[in-house]
Amino acid sequence: MKIDFNLNNGTLSVALDGRLDTNTAPALESFLNENCDAATELIINCEKLTYVSSAGLRVLLTAQKKMKDAMKLTNVCELVMEVFEMTGFADVLVIE
Repeated sequence: MKIDFNLNNGTLSVALDGRLDTNTAPALESFLNENCDAATELIINCEKLTYVSSAGLRVLLTAQKKMKDAMKLTNVCELVMEVFEMTGFADVLVIE
């Protein structure tokens, strides 16, 4: 998975490209731990995110708790949205 990001005026914009699974979730978790402290808002662009596993869901939930609901996911594809809906995460995460 590839992680592109930009920090501008307290908004951390992150674009994910690939699969967020057991192999890649630790890299995203580490990235967010290192960069979220400098941000007041976190926007994760999921346009190129093709898959999310339970390990990826855990990382996203942890990030939302850390950001105190100042996090949103954008451009979520249908396949990933189905995972969010089946697991109940669609009701927990802010998805635009």
